[in-house]
Amino acid sequence: MTHLKVTYDAEANAAYLYFTDPAAPPTKVAHMYPCDPDRVDGMINLDFDGDMRLLGVEVLDARAKLPQYLLDAAEPLNRGNA
Repeated sequence: MTHLKVTYDAEANAAYLYFTDPAAPPTKVAHMYPCDPDRVDGMINLDFDGDMRLLGVEVLDARAKLPQYLLDAAEPLNRGNA
């Protein structure tokens, strides 16, 4: 089974779903494509590398957009200790 890394910042209500190999060195985002906030009723950003491979998805207003079980299982981000 493949495990998806998900982080969640409860204060910002923002989640990030990673589509990269956790064993590989981090890949720099070269292109960010914001989805139309009117069509998705919020803000969702798609991050791509230089070869246009999808690296991850940022979801703002995550509590309204993602299932609760995913947020419960996400790695919490504590901005106060960043």
